[in-house]
Amino acid sequence: MNKNQALPFEHPRFKSWIAVGRACQLMQQTMARLLAPLDIKPPHLDILVNLYRFEGISQQELARKLLVGRSNMSMLLPQMEKRGLLERRGDQKDKRVLRLYLTEDGRALTLKAMAIQTDVIERSLSVAPIEQCLQVAEVMEKLAARLQADEDEAIA
Repeated sequence: MNKNQALPFEHPRFKSWIAVGRACQLMQQTMARLLAPLDIKPPHLDILVNLYRFEGISQQELARKLLVGRSNMSMLLPQMEKRGLLERRGDQKDKRVLRLYLTEDGRALTLKAMAIQTDVIERSLSVAPIEQCLQVAEVMEKLAARLQADEDEAIA
């Protein structure tokens, strides 16, 4: 950084960047605390919600949706399978692919966890009108798309 270049905290968008980061960090902390009685953490919830929404999703598709590597999946899925929350089944058309399904216990736990998540979202976002929430969502989607494009470009 040269002496003519503005420091990051002097940049007009820095306040937004910090606010987004802090909100994300605090949301993760809140969710971790509230999910603890269910003996799950936010990454488990992400998996459960996606299996609830996309029954039979492949491990690879799930990792892509969650923006995590296969190593993360290979650590979390066996734990959850051992707990009886999900099961992995081979794809009937492609034996190399494993498909993921919630068990009855997994579905029940997911519903409890989603109720907690919904309550957190409702309480925390109630500080702003719905229109503002939608505007924030639109901006965050643009931000995510930009960051994803930069990431894709860096990998290529």
